[in-house]
Amino acid sequence: MTDDLPQAALAAFSADYFEAREKFRRWAPSAVAYPSAAKGPGGEALSTDVAWFGDPAAPKVFVTVSSTHGVEGYCGSACQVDWLAGGGPGRLAADEAALVIHAINPYGFAWDRRVTEEGCDLNRNFVDFAAGVPENAGYDELAVHIVPPALDGPVFAAAEAAVADYRRRHGEKAFQIARKSGQYRHPAGVFFGGFAPSGPRRTLERIVGDYRLADRARVVVVDFHTGLGPFGYGEIQTEQVAGLDCYHRARTMFGRSVTSSELGTSTSVVLNGTMDGYWYQLLGDRQTYVCLEYGTFDPESGRRVMRQDHWLRAHGGPSPDPALAARFRAEMRAHFFPDSDDWKEMVVARARQVQRQAVEGLRG
Repeated sequence: MTDDLPQAALAAFSADYFEAREKFRRWAPSAVAYPSAAKGPGGEALSTDVAWFGDPAAPKVFVTVSSTHGVEGYCGSACQVDWLAGGGPGRLAADEAALVIHAINPYGFAWDRRVTEEGCDLNRNFVDFAAGVPENAGYDELAVHIVPPALDGPVFAAAEAAVADYRRRHGEKAFQIARKSGQYRHPAGVFFGGFAPSGPRRTLERIVGDYRLADRARVVVVDFHTGLGPFGYGEIQTEQVAGLDCYHRARTMFGRSVTSSELGTSTSVVLNGTMDGYWYQLLGDRQTYVCLEYGTFDPESGRRVMRQDHWLRAHGGPSPDPALAARFRAEMRAHFFPDSDDWKEMVVARARQVQRQAVEGLRG
């Protein structure tokens, strides 16, 4: 690894899931592969790869997760690779360990989609389906307009007019909550939380069991995301399930830049079925979970590329136009992974700070 930050950042990023996996395993040759039921665009095998560093019985564990929202894995993988290449495991104390979970949603990463192979948003999938799923009346009202049957012409214009009318009547925050908080009735729609636990959720549950994380005294989790906030800025978000106690623990570890959806200081609205909720149910106040969310482009660009991606599966037919599919995929990738040197350097610089603070946070 070079000490030159710009060069290190470029070296850490990859052009696709397969290169990212190869780089990760180069720095973590003993990583364990958890095979996915999904296949890559060329029929390739896919997997989540997991590396443990430190004493297997360590009471304090630092966990990083990449590719919760598949296409966002370019960023998360690079942050993990840079930490490994920079000697991160060697800075752990005797009673500390690290668990690096690479590409928890390998299908989404390989296909440049946010969703799992089931079309599910993994960060809305951690609900107790047996107990009943959250309601989202706002999304129910807007479902046909958020992913309309056509992307141009009168049908599309009518859909956009309906969305604009909802925004006027209810306000922007209500619209964002309706669209993003999670919905469980419209499998072709955006932010669909699923009808059951997804493949990647089950994989995470297996990993947690295999490494006995529920038995640990303290766990700090950093989950890498992209798509919200100012270009290149890494916002440290806490979510609502663990409440203000988690927020205050995170503030102690990471400083005053930590935000909270519960307090309304985050670029994210309050969400249902999050990974944060999973870790809290597992460990309670023994865990501190943060989402490290890097800004890319404006929210309307994100709404457009996600609408295109979901429209292609819902209305593009069994054999969608290859040129159109390629364009939509490229635009999805470009929104969640700005392939520019300045963005990459900003991402890695912030990741180094946050990962260092997370390990220091294990020490109380």
